[in-house]
Amino acid sequence: MRYAFIKQHAQEHSVRRMCNVMQLHPSGYYAWKAAPHSPRAKDDHRLQGLLKQAWLESGGVYGYRKLTLDMRDLGERCGKHRVARLLKIEGLRSQTGYGRRPGVRGGKPAVVAPNHLKRQFKVDEPNQSWVTDITYIRTHEGWLYLAVVVDLFSRQVVGWSMGSRIDTSLVLDALLMALWRRQPRTPVMVHSDQGCQFTGHEWQTFLREHNLVSSMSRRGNCHDNAVAESFFQLLKRERIRRRVYATRDDARADVFNYIEMFYNSQRRHSSAAGLSPVEFEQRHSQRLKSV
Repeated sequence: MRYAFIKQHAQEHSVRRMCNVMQLHPSGYYAWKAAPHSPRAKDDHRLQGLLKQAWLESGGVYGYRKLTLDMRDLGERCGKHRVARLLKIEGLRSQTGYGRRPGVRGGKPAVVAPNHLKRQFKVDEPNQSWVTDITYIRTHEGWLYLAVVVDLFSRQVVGWSMGSRIDTSLVLDALLMALWRRQPRTPVMVHSDQGCQFTGHEWQTFLREHNLVSSMSRRGNCHDNAVAESFFQLLKRERIRRRVYATRDDARADVFNYIEMFYNSQRRHSSAAGLSPVEFEQRHSQRLKSV
């Protein structure tokens, strides 16, 4: 490993100086450099190329666990520790998070529903429980607000809406998309926080009229809606944090691309057996048909 480091930085620093720092003899380095690569080293080099390609295709967000699954899908026999070692050599890593914006508590909400979900984030069927929330995206034109509806079964974003105003229409549009897409035949629990968009009579009336059951987090407890919070963290870590948007339209197009072209259809989820939400639901449907 130390010889490989010296070779990688030979154009920047003196080989003799790096050998002295690492307490190595230069002759040992040059002997290592002249020796033919072992079959294992050659296979590592080949695998590094595949890993880098898969990492780039993920938008530079996948870490060693999901890249290990990608390699196995390609028929490669490699463990997660080997993948982690090769990624470290290449300097490739997953995107990491950043601090949250401090929350602000308002006055007393108009309508508060019980917490029916009770952090039961694992469900057996699609359209049993949905979670919804709102986040903000900075642009040079001002804030763009995003509301999403996530199905807990597969973690698929089944509804979303974006706008320049954070009002009840924003969340209703996201819920309308979810209803149009999923066409649920039985009552669905819809869990939210106690934001004013969800505690108003317009939201509660809409839920009752569409056979939806309201559930709300306890006041100031973000962990009660952890799945929606987790999606927003992924979105900001893997996409928004790495962009500077000139206009709301630019941000809207990029968020659409992330949700529909990557997150729902490609991004692997540990909660969905390492599959994308769309593929997880497709396999579930196939199992039901085969019974």
